[in-house]
Amino acid sequence: MPVVSDYRFAPALTARLMGLTLVALALLVLLGTIAAVLLDLPSVVLLVLVLLVLVVISLTARRLRGREFAVRFTDDGYQVRHIRGAGVEAARWKDVEDAVTTTTHGSPCVVLRLRNGTTTTIPVETLDVDREQFVRDVQARLRGGEGLTPL
Repeated sequence: MPVVSDYRFAPALTARLMGLTLVALALLVLLGTIAAVLLDLPSVVLLVLVLLVLVVISLTARRLRGREFAVRFTDDGYQVRHIRGAGVEAARWKDVEDAVTTTTHGSPCVVLRLRNGTTTTIPVETLDVDREQFVRDVQARLRGGEGLTPL
């Protein structure tokens, strides 16, 4: 039976993203209120805006605390989602030439270097996992997928 490892975003990161969303939506409501007053719009326009904002808040909260993964390892390969600048988002383990740990912009990262010269960079601090456990999982996957292991 295939073994799947899913890694989600760290709670601190999800809280920061939710906070930014709330601030942006609050500014939107403020601007909508000012526009409604200045343009003498009916109050139903503002009510619709507030309802839309509540829907966006609900959907954002559901997505951030949901079961979506940021990084998934399977026996065959890996997939990275929602990490800006990660590079290659999915590959097979047998296509990984090696993996190294490094620091990018002050954040510890695991870089998976593929045989075709491309890379996948995973900032480990953004994940809800111990860094050493994550590295051990990468090493085990590389050994199982016949990739190289130097980390």
